[in-house]
Amino acid sequence: MVWKELAKVAAAGAVAVSRALARAVREEFNSSREAARRSAAAADTSGADNGGTAPTSSTPPTAKSSATERRRAIERKTLLTNTRLGITLQESMQILDVQTPLDADEIQKKYEHLFNANDRKKGGTLYLQAKVFRAKERLDAEAHTEC
Repeated sequence: MVWKELAKVAAAGAVAVSRALARAVREEFNSSREAARRSAAAADTSGADNGGTAPTSSTPPTAKSSATERRRAIERKTLLTNTRLGITLQESMQILDVQTPLDADEIQKKYEHLFNANDRKKGGTLYLQAKVFRAKERLDAEAHTEC
């Protein structure tokens, strides 16, 4: 009879822990999503010469402001790609050990080598394989935007 009561207490404890864990994961996911939204919104408005409002002057934009707008658009796109893929271009290049003139063949060769070297059958981990995969995915996205 004591075992029966002990099993009930253990089951109730397991339910409480699982609910708390689910709530914590859900809150973390929501806060992460909200942080990404704030970051993207900050990229949209930060750096604007007039606080993000529309220009009031009727003069045509200069080449300098056009270049500034292009630079901001590139920065915004980079930030969104970093947020979407969860890894920066610099970190991806470091993981796959590639240099700035990105060569698709070199990226593929290094990806295959590192992915196979970190196979679980060879003593690697899924975590490292995932990092290598995400690095290649980020470099592929960068190569796609450069085209």
